[in-house]
Amino acid sequence: MPRAGGRRGAGAPPSEERKNMVTIKELQAFGEAWNRHDVDAIMTFMADDCVFETTAGKEVCGTRYEGRERVREAFARVFKMFPDAQFGNARHFVAGDRGLSEWVFTGTTAEGKKLEVNGCDVFTFANGKIAKKDSYFKNRFA
Repeated sequence: MPRAGGRRGAGAPPSEERKNMVTIKELQAFGEAWNRHDVDAIMTFMADDCVFETTAGKEVCGTRYEGRERVREAFARVFKMFPDAQFGNARHFVAGDRGLSEWVFTGTTAEGKKLEVNGCDVFTFANGKIAKKDSYFKNRFA
């Protein structure tokens, strides 16, 4: 039922949402690029003014990287920290200009410490690209 003013629901008009949207198929391809450790391919999905908020850091959001170069460097750092990083059992969801990818991260540090945790990325889309990648994962105790 339309709200006062004749608009349905909240947010951008439907045509604006379609313009901002990224598809589930594109999120699958984004995840596949991560599993190949292909930073060039990963960055083709990211907006020019993209933001990446990591799972940990001193800020309330983890650590925040802004702009293509800083985001690219942060993504590359993940593969240096975990040379065998993989994001398995992925499931992707899209709703307008927002998206979610659930996954199981597995990786081994250069020192040989293995990690396996459930996690997710919460995305904000703009102009058919990922404007923000906000990452979360479970904190497992040894």
